[in-house]
Formats: sequence, C-alpha cells, structure tokens
Amino acid sequence: MLPTPTRSPSTGGATASDARRSARAIGLLLAAAAIGAAPDARAEAGRPIIQCELNGKKVTSDRPIPECVHKEQRELHPDGSLKRVIPPTPTADEVAAKEEKEREAKLEFAARSDAVRRDRNLMQRFPDEAAHRKAREKALDELRLSARITTVRIAELLTEKDKNDLEKQFYVNERVNKPLPTALKQKIDANEASLDAQRSLQQNQITETARINALYDAELARLKKLWGGAQPGSLGPLPGTQPVATETAKVAPTPAAVSSRTPETPEKTTLK
Repeated sequence: MLPTPTRSPSTGGATASDARRSARAIGLLLAAAAIGAAPDARAEAGRPIIQCELNGKKVTSDRPIPECVHKEQRELHPDGSLKRVIPPTPTADEVAAKEEKEREAKLEFAARSDAVRRDRNLMQRFPDEAAHRKAREKALDELRLSARITTVRIAELLTEKDKNDLEKQFYVNERVNKPLPTALKQKIDANEASLDAQRSLQQNQITETARINALYDAELARLKKLWGGAQPGSLGPLPGTQPVATETAKVAPTPAAVSSRTPETPEKTTLK
C-alpha cells in the first residue's frame, strides 16, 4: 500500500511565521514613516496661507505678497476658510491724508468739548438773570471807580496847567518874549505828559466799558437760550472768547511714512 503524501508541518509553520514577520515589519515601517512625517505636517499646518489674484492667477504665500500690496489679500485657515482680509498698504499720500483727517477730527472734538464746558460753566455761574445782572454791575462798578479817579486827576492837572499858563505869561506875551526858566519849563512839560497819559487812560476806560457791556449782553442772550432748554455746546462759540489752541490737537507726523508699497520679501510664493 503506497503512503499518502502529507504537507510537512515544519514547512507550513515556517511559511506562516514568515508572513507574520513580514506584516509586522511593514507595520513598523509605516508607523515610523508616520511619526517622521508628523512634525513636518504640523509645521506646514502652522504656516499662514495668504492668497491674492495677480494677472488672473491665484498667488499663494506664507506671508504678505509684495506684488499684491496695492490690493486686498486674504489669509485663510488650514481648512481653506477665511481668517482675515489684509488691507492694501497705504502710500505716503494716503498716510498724510489720514493724518490730516484725524487732526481735523481732533480739532472739531476739542472745539465742541470746549463749547460744552463753557456753556456749563456759564450756567453754573449764572443760574438766573438776577445773578448775571449783579455780576455785570460789579464789573462795571470797578471800572466806574477807576474812571472817577481818572476824571478827578484830569481836573487837577487842568488846574495846574492854568497856573503854569498864567506864570508863563510873564515871560511870553505881546510885549515880552523871554526864554522860560528851566523849572517852569519842566513843570509845563510834566503837566502835559500827565494830561496825555490820563486822557489816554480815560479813553481806554470808555472802550473797556463798552467791551464789558457787549460781553454781558452776549452772555445774557446765550443764557436765555440755555435756560430755555438749548443743549450746552449747541450754540457755537461765545463771541469774544478765545478759540481752542490748535497746537494741543495736532497729530504728530509719522516718523517714517510709507513712500512705496514694498513689504518684506516673502519666504515662499507659489502660483496656482
């Protein structure tokens, strides 16, 4: 009887073991490849994605693209969604125009704030017309007292002038024309100088009286509107007041204005 052929157990075992070892080796190689590739993938995912259209082509870079600084650029998330829009880089003229607008806005705001402050202070000082009338009279009383003193002084000087003129007639008249004594001449010159000074002061007092009355008249007209419900700062500047100093609202010039659209050279740029 012929023996029945059978597969050698050792041969079959060796084949299965080899297969398992091969599969294990392949798995280890794949894992090592994945571990080695992971840092690069993470680094690549961390790079910004910036795009713009240039001459009908989509330009992609990991930083702002110098050829596209005159237009908006789009920064994307790794999934392709929009993260932000990078505006165009301004030129020197655009920077100057922006600074001028900011300066004008600050001047306007300062003037408006000053008008509000002045109106509120005015209403606080004068809650009613009687308080305003009392303040006017006080200001004028001080000036009236000064004017009375000036008037008295002018009268005294005129009396002194009459005496000097009378004494002068002994030396200068129809029959005699002698040089005046030095003392008399000095008295006459001093009297004339004092009269000129007092008359100038008197004229200044008249002008100041008119100015004070005009100021209080303007304040009263404004107060009547504020008492009637007008908002502080809505009536414009008060006549006779000084405007806000423009120096406080000036915008400091930019140390280095952008004169051209040339940002730093990108590290990586690709065309798609």
